[in-house]
Amino acid sequence: MQVSACFPSERWVVVWFVTVFDVGVDISPLVEKIDDPNMANDKDLLQVVRLLDDACREAGFFYVKGHGIAEPLMKEVRDVTHKFFQLPYEEKLKIKMTPQNGYRGYQRLGENITNGKPDMQEAIDLIAEKKKRHSIMRLLNLVNMEILPHQWKELICDLSRKIMQGIALALGGPVDAFEGRTAGDPFWVCRLIGYPVSTDILEEHRTDTGCGAHTDYGLLTLVNQDDDICALEVKNQSGEWIYAKPIPGTFVCNIGDMLKVWSNGIYQPTLHRVVNNSPRYRVSVAFFYESNFDAAIEPVEFCRERTGGVAKYEKVVYGEHLIKKVLNNFIK
Repeated sequence: MQVSACFPSERWVVVWFVTVFDVGVDISPLVEKIDDPNMANDKDLLQVVRLLDDACREAGFFYVKGHGIAEPLMKEVRDVTHKFFQLPYEEKLKIKMTPQNGYRGYQRLGENITNGKPDMQEAIDLIAEKKKRHSIMRLLNLVNMEILPHQWKELICDLSRKIMQGIALALGGPVDAFEGRTAGDPFWVCRLIGYPVSTDILEEHRTDTGCGAHTDYGLLTLVNQDDDICALEVKNQSGEWIYAKPIPGTFVCNIGDMLKVWSNGIYQPTLHRVVNNSPRYRVSVAFFYESNFDAAIEPVEFCRERTGGVAKYEKVVYGEHLIKKVLNNFIK
């Protein structure tokens, strides 16, 4: 598959709503007004809610613009990520991931597993620290990545919360449906991922699959990807793999497994993968916004009412679901 083939096909446009996938959802009215108690009849905000509903129903993926996070900051986060992965191997191992630090830190090339196969990526996992007992955040200062655990996390977490408020409205629920016991104290994971070019990989381990096909585990994912490399692919309703081409200044947003359960199947997560055929090293910074770690997620009443009154999915404890997935994702 060639990089030049990174633009959506006509078939993609017909099936997957060009407005929300190829152009993006301008969520600025949502960002500016969602916390206003008088927002219920705001026409611009309600239009965003309708677009979110279309996107979650028809694609499970969409571009987010008008999000309020400055494009220079998005680039700075990618730049410091590039700089980290350019460090000597010994330096990167200073924040090596281990079970003892809660699977936080640096993960070596080929150490991540998807569907039983090594992914050609290296990564840093930053994970919510409820008791502040892990040292990964402090160690990031050793490699000049102080921006990530503080400024970036706060901005992206607030943006995710607002999008989830819009999605709650799109499903016909109250704006605070994801607060309290569901996601009032959200768990989150920020994953900084580097995808080398094939020549950087030993021939016996070489593959172009940076990450195998999967759906995400939680509620919502926001991806800040390099502007000029097509690598993220989404499986459309016709079974075709289509590049999610980079659009500068936007996030690629997708929904996960917990939203499928919570919405009783109204919204479905979409398979996606990463294939880096570029001759250049690529990075992406993915932020996974989750429910409370111990939340028991089940189809909510107002979604059951819209889908025949019967729950299609059993109750799932988010943390148990996450741990089961994570323990299958690393080389033992």
